[in-house]
Amino acid sequence: MSTTAWSLAGNPNSGKTTLFNILTGSNQHIGNWPGVTIERKSGKLKHNNQVEIQDLPGIYSMSPYSSEEIITRNYILNGQTDRVLDVVDATNLERNLYLTLQLMETGVPIIIGLNMMDRLKKEGNRKINLKKLSYVLGLPVVSISALKNQHVDQLVDKMQDPNVQTYAYPKYDDRLESAINLIGDTIQALVPKQQLRWYAIKLFERDEDVTNELKLSAEQTQAIDTTITTTEKVFDDVSDSIVVNARYDFIARVMEMAVIDTEDFSMSWSDRVDRIVTNRFLALPIFVFVMWVVYYLSIQTIGTIGSDWMNDVLFGKIVPNFATQVLQNWHVQTWLQSLVVDGIINGIGSVLGFLPQIMMLFLCLGILEDCGYMARIAFVMDRIFHRFNLSGKSFIPMLISTGCGVPGIMATRTIENEKDRRMTIMLTTFMPCSAKLTVIALISGTFFPGNSWVAPSAYFLGIIAVIGSGIFLKKTKVFSGAPAPFVMELPAYHLPRISNLVQSVWLRAKSFIIKAGTIIFLSCVVIWFLSSFNFRLQMVDQNHSILRFLGGLLAPIFAPLGFGDWHATVAVIAGLIAKENCVGTLHITFGAGTSHAAFVSALQSVYTPMAGYAFLVFNLLCAPCFASIGTMYKEFGDTGWTLRAVGYQTAVAYMVAVVIYQASRIATMQFSPISLTVAAIALALMVYGIFVKREKTDLGFSLS
Repeated sequence: MSTTAWSLAGNPNSGKTTLFNILTGSNQHIGNWPGVTIERKSGKLKHNNQVEIQDLPGIYSMSPYSSEEIITRNYILNGQTDRVLDVVDATNLERNLYLTLQLMETGVPIIIGLNMMDRLKKEGNRKINLKKLSYVLGLPVVSISALKNQHVDQLVDKMQDPNVQTYAYPKYDDRLESAINLIGDTIQALVPKQQLRWYAIKLFERDEDVTNELKLSAEQTQAIDTTITTTEKVFDDVSDSIVVNARYDFIARVMEMAVIDTEDFSMSWSDRVDRIVTNRFLALPIFVFVMWVVYYLSIQTIGTIGSDWMNDVLFGKIVPNFATQVLQNWHVQTWLQSLVVDGIINGIGSVLGFLPQIMMLFLCLGILEDCGYMARIAFVMDRIFHRFNLSGKSFIPMLISTGCGVPGIMATRTIENEKDRRMTIMLTTFMPCSAKLTVIALISGTFFPGNSWVAPSAYFLGIIAVIGSGIFLKKTKVFSGAPAPFVMELPAYHLPRISNLVQSVWLRAKSFIIKAGTIIFLSCVVIWFLSSFNFRLQMVDQNHSILRFLGGLLAPIFAPLGFGDWHATVAVIAGLIAKENCVGTLHITFGAGTSHAAFVSALQSVYTPMAGYAFLVFNLLCAPCFASIGTMYKEFGDTGWTLRAVGYQTAVAYMVAVVIYQASRIATMQFSPISLTVAAIALALMVYGIFVKREKTDLGFSLS
């Protein structure tokens, strides 16, 4: 029995992924599309392994403007799918049907899964006649609610129907149809019969990719150009606009026949909430308050309860005491005991101790994302970004980077404008990821235990660094130009699904634990070795170790920032491998063999609170971990761009940190002339870069 290949297509936020999870269950495979860093999900239909399902990226159209649209278009046209399940949001039928018409133009058999019918019924302002909708489109339509798993079994039955569904292509204006037929006659020998209409429409739209693919002769090109030019004169419009208007005219006829508006002027409760949440005056204060609550719950209260227990009890007493007793009973060598207890347990334990806080942060962010608020944040930030000539699309990768910088950098693939995409890659990792949260939690809990604004200030400082950098970079020749327009779906608010939240928190926590057991483990072993041996490979105290010598060489560089000693210096360097290493390294060099309370006391005795905050700021904004740098290189495709990005981030981090720390020293009248001079130069450069109007500056490299 042959396998039937299905593809799930639909707009973003149409519920496509939720439906995919229901249809496939645990029979899923996750990877990346060949040559592209966009996640690829495929799986087998539950209880029927003969049905293969591919979850295509969410798109609004099949025009080749983004990686997602190119993937979906090529996958369907190249014959890799037998049928398409078009997931349509019933609450936004007009916009969703635009993609449906484009899918119909490809000639592939289609079933419409009309999703979110429960929400449409709850809103109560319109009704959809399914029979009429199916009749007008000529397609099978099944109403479902993927979120509540309603009528999905009926959809599965329809998918397993062996009869291939045929349908008539949507017919547009007669004048346009005449042009499409003429172009079709010209190219009918070059394309598959079932895709003839799609290719004809794309040639009419002057789609460059299709034109290059078909390799038309001079006579064919001339005939097609004549047809298009004549039609443009008839409509008094450009060709692609003619097609867009024709599709929306067709959709209007569908809506008129199949949809009944019961309350034309009523507002849904989501709309009422948005009038407040996205208000031009209230949106930003509400956003600030929401993020304060998130960090207050994660860093100051609920998350801290778990972290205190893990740091003080589990990894402060139980685990090290048990390990020490076992190793002593086994008569293990002293150096090996030190490696296991002082190096591995102390280093990894200091990182894992922050796991409850990280899980709490992921839970809060998951709730905001699942209920629909995070989409509003992107909308709000788009308004702010556009004030500074930045693209709102850049904020989506930055939202993703709050989990990890790697997928955040990958997400820049959705930005069509090459200048905006490269600039976003440079700036995305300014946002605090889960690894940086360990540093935020350490500094906040150690130096500012009673201040609930220190932790969220790191988040807002990242946004300020993005905006400031964007203003500066947009003044340069290599990044100049108007930002790309940003169109984003605002899903209706709904209660988060517990299963989604649990899965999201678990997967991210699991990734954090695996990282602690691999990269952090190896780093702790190396740090312990360097801090316990000299260059003659003799075991010595830390003040005579290799690590002390190496840290001492670079320490003066960080003196103007307030942490110019070897402990913090090597922590910064180790943070390049993984930002969690900042905490683990400090724990090994300061707190080996001591409790977490003693470690905190040691930090407080060496660094001032503002020096600790400067350490936080520098590690927040400086070059990211090796994994993120590697992803930058892959996305840039160029070593020079990667080095410039890393250099720029580190320079910004140094300037911001030195200005913050030296400002605190001026307030207490304890500054030194040299450090103050460094801060003054840094402040002057930032003011000049952001506020001074000037001709476009050449940074010395190009986009090519």
